[in-house]
Amino acid sequence: MNNHLYIFGHKNPDTDSVCSALAYAEFKNKTGELPAVAYRLGDINSETKFILDHFEVDEPPLLETVKTQVDDLNIDKIAPVAPDISIKTAWNLMKKNRIKMLPIVDNNEHLCGVTSVSNITTSYMDIWDNTILSKSKTKIEHIIDTLNGHPEYIAEENGKYEGKIIVAAMHPDNIEEILENGDIVICGNREDSQRFVIEKGAYLLIITGGHTASAAILTAARKHNCSVLTTPYDTFTASRLITQSIPIEYVMTKKNIISFKTDDFVEEIKDIMLETRYRSYPVLNNNNRVIGAISRYHLISKNKKKVILLDHNEKQQSVHGLEDAEITEIIDHHRIADVETGLPIYFRNEPVGSTSTIIGSIFFENGIRPSKKVAGILCAAIISDTLLLKSPTATPVDELVLKRLSQIADLNIESFAKKMFKAGTSLEGKSAEEIFYQDFKTFTLNSLKVGVSQVSTLYLEGFEPQKNAVINLMNGLAQAESYDLIILMVTDILNTGSEFIGVGEYKDLIGKAFDVSLKDHSVYIPGVVSRKKQVIPPITKAITDLK
Repeated sequence: MNNHLYIFGHKNPDTDSVCSALAYAEFKNKTGELPAVAYRLGDINSETKFILDHFEVDEPPLLETVKTQVDDLNIDKIAPVAPDISIKTAWNLMKKNRIKMLPIVDNNEHLCGVTSVSNITTSYMDIWDNTILSKSKTKIEHIIDTLNGHPEYIAEENGKYEGKIIVAAMHPDNIEEILENGDIVICGNREDSQRFVIEKGAYLLIITGGHTASAAILTAARKHNCSVLTTPYDTFTASRLITQSIPIEYVMTKKNIISFKTDDFVEEIKDIMLETRYRSYPVLNNNNRVIGAISRYHLISKNKKKVILLDHNEKQQSVHGLEDAEITEIIDHHRIADVETGLPIYFRNEPVGSTSTIIGSIFFENGIRPSKKVAGILCAAIISDTLLLKSPTATPVDELVLKRLSQIADLNIESFAKKMFKAGTSLEGKSAEEIFYQDFKTFTLNSLKVGVSQVSTLYLEGFEPQKNAVINLMNGLAQAESYDLIILMVTDILNTGSEFIGVGEYKDLIGKAFDVSLKDHSVYIPGVVSRKKQVIPPITKAITDLK
């Protein structure tokens, strides 16, 4: 079962989204019982890559969905079996483990068949001819096993036979009429019959009733290369049980096997189960190895993935399948939006410049010291989100937490910030997609679908060569995904202002919100550098004023 906490920020992740998730996963692993793993919901940008490389922190894995998958369920753990085990062994395993199906694998441990209770019972009810053991190439050790037998003598080179099963419950003269070379003969304690079948070329003599073979019989068996075993069962029981020694591959289902993978979605396999209605189905991992079995019962008690949202609380900004997961916590510094939960949760929302500031505070409030690497990436995220405390979103709390974290990380804040902004803000050589999707968020503002992207740079003039390509990209996105307004903020870090690019039916809302006029889709607005505090509120008011 995939039993851990999923911690992640928003789609098109920025530095704060990625670093806060990595840091909070460390905190949870130090304080919680359930293991925590940080994820990202998209490619990291150049700034974040520089930060992770600088502090030697691994990039979190990509998370594409949190919909419930087979791996989230408490499936039956079943060890697959080899195709040459006997029917009786398979039956005993199913009874012992209280299961209705056994997966069967080949020499490469790949699924080659399945057997079920119905397979075995159906085969047992069939009328098999008396050559079934030779046809199925049943091994003599399986016969011994099935009959709880004791080998008195096992002949060399006696692994193959072509004969049939007969019961020697008659005078030797009558046995001769049905006995052929290579037959398996079930016999009582009549020594004359035993000697006769041995001398006539029987492959195997089974003596029933717990009787043993005499020395003379064993001498004859050695001479004629006939194996001898004894069984405590009477003749009737032995002849009834012996067909249970045939290998399971003889009765298993080999074609059109329905199996599921650990990453299959529960909502999809449910329909397949309803159509086929088998009792259980094999489950394979990504290496096509059998790890267990699943039945309709497991779907009733399905377990949702437990997730923690950081740096967002809006469904459109979150992971695919969020409605199918269990949200346990939300930690954010944005407006409260539309994420709903079925139960009360820990929700922490503070008017600070960075989610990483809140995560740092949580460490300190609990008397826990973050590792040097985590303290470093938290510092970088606060610097990024507050533009080195120059953004209007920056607060004294950000400044205090940044100072404490920098001491743990042994980091010169100003020197590191220059290197980070230089590495992460150059737009030269980047495609329109790389620029626009570096930090893009979708909002629902009074029923309008609004997208706002923000990219920071030390050199605003470096944006000019890509400007037309970005506008074309934004126009295409607005039409394809029905955005009413899309805004790109190209923020000048040094001069603390932003060039606004607007497209969509409601692009004039930019002019109304900031009392400016767009020219060729764009306008420079000094002093505006915060999407959260300086853009979303006035755009929301401008939309409200339309009503």
